[in-house]
Amino acid sequence: MSKEQEVPQPNAENPEELSNKFKVTEPKKWAAGIPAVLKAFEDILEETGATRGMGALLKMNQKGGFDCSSCAWPDPDDDRSPIAEYCENGAKALAEEATTKKLTAEFFAQNSIADLAKLDDMHIGKKGRIAQPVYLPKGGTHYQPVTWDWAFKKIAEHLNTLDSPNEAAFYTSGRTSNEASFLYQLFVREYGTNNMPDCSNMCHESTSVGLAESIGIGKGTVTLEDIHDTDLLIIMGQNPGTNHPRMLTALRKAKEKDAKIIAINPLKEAGLMAFKDPQTVRGFVGTSVQLADLYLQVKINGDMALLKAIELLLYQAEMKTPDEVFDHKFIQESTVNYEQFVEHIQQYKVEDLAKACGVPVAQIREAADMIAHKKRIIVCWAMGITQQKNGVDTVKEIVNLVLLKGSIGKPGSGLCPVRGHSNVQGNRTMMIWDKPKPAQLAAIKEVYGFDPPKEHGFDVVESIQAMHDGRLQVFFAMGGNFLSATPDTTFTAEAMRKTKLTVNISTKLNRGHLITGEESIILPTFARSDKDVINGVPQIVSCENSMGVVQQSKGVLDPVSDDLMSESFIVCNLAKAVLGSKSVVPWDRYMESYDNIRDDIEKVIPGFEEYNKQIRKPGGFYLPNAPRAGKFETPDWGGKAAFNIAGLPKHEPKADEYYLTTIRSHDQFNTTIYGMEDRYRGIHNERRVIFMNPADIAKAGFKAGDKVDISSHYDGIERVARLFIIVAYDIPERNTAVYYPEGNVLIPLSSAADKSNTPTSKLVFVKIRKHEAN
Repeated sequence: MSKEQEVPQPNAENPEELSNKFKVTEPKKWAAGIPAVLKAFEDILEETGATRGMGALLKMNQKGGFDCSSCAWPDPDDDRSPIAEYCENGAKALAEEATTKKLTAEFFAQNSIADLAKLDDMHIGKKGRIAQPVYLPKGGTHYQPVTWDWAFKKIAEHLNTLDSPNEAAFYTSGRTSNEASFLYQLFVREYGTNNMPDCSNMCHESTSVGLAESIGIGKGTVTLEDIHDTDLLIIMGQNPGTNHPRMLTALRKAKEKDAKIIAINPLKEAGLMAFKDPQTVRGFVGTSVQLADLYLQVKINGDMALLKAIELLLYQAEMKTPDEVFDHKFIQESTVNYEQFVEHIQQYKVEDLAKACGVPVAQIREAADMIAHKKRIIVCWAMGITQQKNGVDTVKEIVNLVLLKGSIGKPGSGLCPVRGHSNVQGNRTMMIWDKPKPAQLAAIKEVYGFDPPKEHGFDVVESIQAMHDGRLQVFFAMGGNFLSATPDTTFTAEAMRKTKLTVNISTKLNRGHLITGEESIILPTFARSDKDVINGVPQIVSCENSMGVVQQSKGVLDPVSDDLMSESFIVCNLAKAVLGSKSVVPWDRYMESYDNIRDDIEKVIPGFEEYNKQIRKPGGFYLPNAPRAGKFETPDWGGKAAFNIAGLPKHEPKADEYYLTTIRSHDQFNTTIYGMEDRYRGIHNERRVIFMNPADIAKAGFKAGDKVDISSHYDGIERVARLFIIVAYDIPERNTAVYYPEGNVLIPLSSAADKSNTPTSKLVFVKIRKHEAN
């Protein structure tokens, strides 16, 4: 029996049964509090034991400690809590990686990939840390242990027999340190390709493109102190209570200084409504702080229409009271295209825009009134904005609003894209990118003497397509769970199986290790919390957070196995095995000390002067950020920020179709599933649910609790996600939501954002029908 027959397509997409313990309770109207503390400790104690886990928690996100491997929210520059500079989900992430459970040769001998593939993603991940390199041979059913040298030689054999380096792709997740990321891209480019898809392609690529074209840098412009000291925060397409819980502390501090908050999201999320901070006396005893002063429950992808409605109202107010609403001095001195923008915005009517976004005119007027006479304004956003067909233009529309107010380059003001994985922004700074700039390639040539390839490589969507049609033979992943993170899961699984070799550098088992090429290798690496010692000297690595701060991270835990290797060492050994004497890069010197890596990063990448000295400063250092200082490095616009002119997205769903967005539960981070509880939304012991408006449920002849199948229809293909339970929820009519990765099977690979090519995971049109048992 072939491996295709033995190992089914991802079982999580098409299960045959649901939990008999499923329960729905009233959604919470506040986040965190004592339940968050108790849940954090529960996971730590279960996976690590008290001494190992609690000791590590005290060092997480501390100056001189290790960086949380979860989200990229910044640590305070000064007043960090000495006992709890982490959140519930950060503690869960630590519990996952610091677990004492490990997968030995015996485990792999007893568990075939077919049996493991029958588990859901949570139970696959809960098996434990991978303890040694393992190999799945062609036609094999079980992984088997191998030596590191054997694994490197096998990979080198595949890479060196390809017809072209462009037949291989090298993926990176956002967990990888700056040092490992720099070495990784250096190896890949010396090998001869720019095929470097990364997790940013799937999340904030629309931000990177939109901001770079508008203000000259693909990053945010604010600091954490700016958030504490602003007058108004606008939070769009984001659920901080689950995705970036430590952000709630920053919002609380802003509220204490009388800041106002406008929340914009299709679902009512607890983390946008109120916060019980367990680190304060009031929060500990159960007193909550109201966060959102105004909650605009926009339709899925209605953000562009809402922004235009607000801008139109602000323009009308400016016409009534000239120079009191817009910052004309800033507009004249620092922007271009203002006249064209004003001409464009006057073509709309507020009533039409209100209908398009699903927010009543009265509420839009209230938002405009809150903005009109504020100067210190910050707009925050995440995947609800970027994972849309028009994601780049919506990011640029956010910039339009900020430019009208002159709210950039000043304290308490600016743009704040909230990144997901902990070092996804640092990966890009380290040149993990399929579209490198000429200046970056020139710097590599100047320092190392080889000519890096200039042609653009494959991003995530292009890599999947290339695997599927046979143009990629080797897929190498530095971290992550590529299969579960990507759209169009069935298509992606088929694509992975068409390769000759898949390689994963991983800490734990995931579904991407079970849907493989003809051969597969797993290389086990250190977790962020693990000690990394070279010749008796503890090493530090570094990460960049959402606000451009680079700080050190030093592991504190003994690794669970002596047969693990750091990501940096894996890259160096791989480069030596693949490139041999042809390489001009000093790989051996990099393995003597990570200081040597940072010495060369300093030579290649601007902003890292005296890297080794700066990284040892408590709290690290800020990278240069021209817009933060009121300057815009935009050659196309003469050094000015640009207003963007874009129309509204046009959606034409059929009468029996619904808008669907994918979301996280509170018990997960990206594709890592910690548990089956989404307590903020009142969902317990199940993930296969679809949130629907009660009126839609009744209109379709359903009732809450019904079992349904969901299908999307693109490119002449029906994609089906089977067996979901309907949950009545406060969500706009004809809007629905499901968790990912369970819902990813519905998202066609061909549906991607303009310019950024980001999969449109936040909007796909679906049909819903009664569940049909096989």
